Amino acid sequence: MPDYHDDLRLAHVLADAADAQTMDRFKALDLKVETKPDMTPVSEADKAAEELIRSQLQRARPRDAILGEEYGVEGTGPRRWVIDPIDGTKNYVRGVPVWATLISLMEAGEGGYQPVVGVVSAPALGRRWWAAKGGGAYTGRSLTSATRLHVSKVSRLPDASLAYSSLSGWEEQGRLDGFMDLTRAVWRTRGYGDFWPYMMVAEGAVDICAEPELSLWDMAAPAIVVTEAGGSFTGLDGRPGPHSGNAAASNGLLHDELLGYLNQRY
Repeated sequence: MPDYHDDLRLAHVLADAADAQTMDRFKALDLKVETKPDMTPVSEADKAAEELIRSQLQRARPRDAILGEEYGVEGTGPRRWVIDPIDGTKNYVRGVPVWATLISLMEAGEGGYQPVVGVVSAPALGRRWWAAKGGGAYTGRSLTSATRLHVSKVSRLPDASLAYSSLSGWEEQGRLDGFMDLTRAVWRTRGYGDFWPYMMVAEGAVDICAEPELSLWDMAAPAIVVTEAGGSFTGLDGRPGPHSGNAAASNGLLHDELLGYLNQRY
């Protein structure tokens, strides 16, 4: 199996640089915010963080392609870095600390590009999570100060904790009835949103989570963290990985039931 330690180390360096920049503008009174064509906000900090990461990657990995939320795809080849400079921009611009920079390296293989390295860095929470293919998932302050992650062993939905982002997306897709049935079947529900539910699944603090509409840069890094922690990460269609335009993550033991409710098979 390839050794991704150097790539993981680079992803941490990139995250360190992005964290310094995003924290410098967090809660800034003069932060500039625009509305993109899809009606989602983008701040000057989103753009600056992605520009910074891109410039460092172009120096450190000039042969690798880059895909980012704000500036699209650049380059071609079997290796592609996927960046979400600020996942949770709406939180960021309102001063809510639940946001993160997501950095993933994907490699071409059977079934298309798959994540092999992922870093999720949430500096306002003082948290970071990461994983490399075959190397496990971890959380901590640095590569040398880390705790290995393991998903929970909860095996019954009535004992499970469910995290989600909002109800509107499920309603728009005609899946609200199934989602509401799921909320009634579980022990506890909380609307943490964005990257955080996936990290809590990886930590074993939450057992299942799902979102009805996502982009690749939202999912690539969380997907490998969840799977390297022993969990399952698929689309609502059950396809493994971050390519379905939506996501369901679990400790693995509850995954079939999770998908069953969201596809209204129960």
